[in-house]
Amino acid sequence: MTITQLEYIVAVDTYRSFVLAAEKCFVTQPTLSMQVQKLEDTLGVKLFDRSKQPVVPTEIGIEIITQARIMLSESEKIKEIITDRQRELSGELRVGIIPTVSPYILPKIIHGFIEKYPQVKLIVWEQTTEEIVQQLKLGKIDCGIMSTPLHESTLTEIPVFYENFVAYVSKNSKLSKKKSINPEDIDMEEIWILNEGHCMREQVLNICQRRKSTKGFQHFEYNTGSVETLKRMVDQNNGATILPELALADLNDKQLDRVRYFKSPEPAREVSIVIQRNFLKRRMIEALKNEILDFVPKRMKSKKKKEVMDV
Repeated sequence: MTITQLEYIVAVDTYRSFVLAAEKCFVTQPTLSMQVQKLEDTLGVKLFDRSKQPVVPTEIGIEIITQARIMLSESEKIKEIITDRQRELSGELRVGIIPTVSPYILPKIIHGFIEKYPQVKLIVWEQTTEEIVQQLKLGKIDCGIMSTPLHESTLTEIPVFYENFVAYVSKNSKLSKKKSINPEDIDMEEIWILNEGHCMREQVLNICQRRKSTKGFQHFEYNTGSVETLKRMVDQNNGATILPELALADLNDKQLDRVRYFKSPEPAREVSIVIQRNFLKRRMIEALKNEILDFVPKRMKSKKKKEVMDV
């Protein structure tokens, strides 16, 4: 059993194709297939069901590949020890980030991060919380930026900042007549919310103390994963929605007049960098965290007087 063989079976599991796995590993397909076959012969078990397309791991193959990912992660720590002794950060940092955070921090920090760490290749995927958690557990990404707490025992959460929620209301909404609001003031019949699978949907429902499914407007049901789309629906179709505070930076004066703040304690979300417990690339992740902290306002670095919404 060799490290190379473990890399190959992990690649096949990731891409569910011997051809694509070989391409990603920069070897020919016969070479990769031969090494996988040798490993199967050594172990005395079949790791993949080749009769299916895309190829899938066998029941025992799933367990072995999971262990292979752990072993490869541990072997990478040797390289990390060497990298940590070098002055300049280098290599890839693979990051998953939820769509309700991404547009408000990524454009602000990317240039500064790349300028400070030119030898680091930052690879970012916008994904739902569930997808990021799965990618972290499989070792396909190095860290996730998402709302917490997650209550996942195998993951470690590093809180970065705390962001208030605000209401964004149309002039026809009864909320527009109030200077500040309480959660119970919100009428679920007029609220635009994200679709299933987005943690901010659950947080909004928590704010409204209504966890059951809702269709919102009686004659129209709309499913979206974009906070910006919700804002535009309010602009053009009345009603109200809930925005994260960082979204306010892009609003014009007319739009800012539509914002209503919650009375204390303001509902808020905790945004964290989430990692595996045996995570790698500590210095890179710390550098990313510091870049985010340099951008967010000082008041967001404390959860004082904020009611953090569960995911």
